[in-house]
Amino acid sequence: MSSPGNVIGAVVFDLDGVLVDSEPLWDRARRDVVAAHGGTWRDGATTAMQGMSSPEWAAYLHDTLGVSLPAAEIVDRVVDDLLDRYRKNLPLLPGAVAAVRRIGQRWPLALASSSNRVVIDSVLDVAGLADAFAASVSSEEVARGKPAPDVYEEAARRIDVPPHRCAAVEDSTNGVRSAAAAGLRVIAVPNANSPPSEDALADAALVLDGLDELTIEAVERAGDRSRPSRR
Repeated sequence: MSSPGNVIGAVVFDLDGVLVDSEPLWDRARRDVVAAHGGTWRDGATTAMQGMSSPEWAAYLHDTLGVSLPAAEIVDRVVDDLLDRYRKNLPLLPGAVAAVRRIGQRWPLALASSSNRVVIDSVLDVAGLADAFAASVSSEEVARGKPAPDVYEEAARRIDVPPHRCAAVEDSTNGVRSAAAAGLRVIAVPNANSPPSEDALADAALVLDGLDELTIEAVERAGDRSRPSRR
């Protein structure tokens, strides 16, 4: 039986890798900027930037990969490239819209994303999901990106539900760690392109194979569990 403190009161979705298969597009856009502006790509750069806010990954491209542009211009070039790709074909993951609508019938929803505000708004508009979320937070609007807890703490604050009564739907190592650090019950839906580490999955209350398994019953089970479990 659930105790009152464990009852889920809201669900917070990640965007990239959960609803949109965008990580390869972010990676391509950043690689193109690095190649065109004097930088050198490094092994591990893709993983290192997962969950970073735009100020953080722009600094990484400039300071670590050697891109010879100001940080603000790096952000503009990467985001413009990404949005152009989205306008041509928004890579929604299978079951994404249905999962949001299904869970939204039971709980208020929020979005906690590392994407820029303009990217979040564009994706939700094109996907027809702008009305589905009571609040959305970009990590550029908080002090630190994932794996720090800031973006999830702010999402919970904006919907006025304590973090420990929220469930998070995440796909990546840094995302799972961010949500868990903020005190949310994490439902991991690993993305095939960049699955979370086993260490990160140890912080998840529930691990699902896909969004079709993200049901009201699954979220309720995540609220009951203090240890990770696979469906």
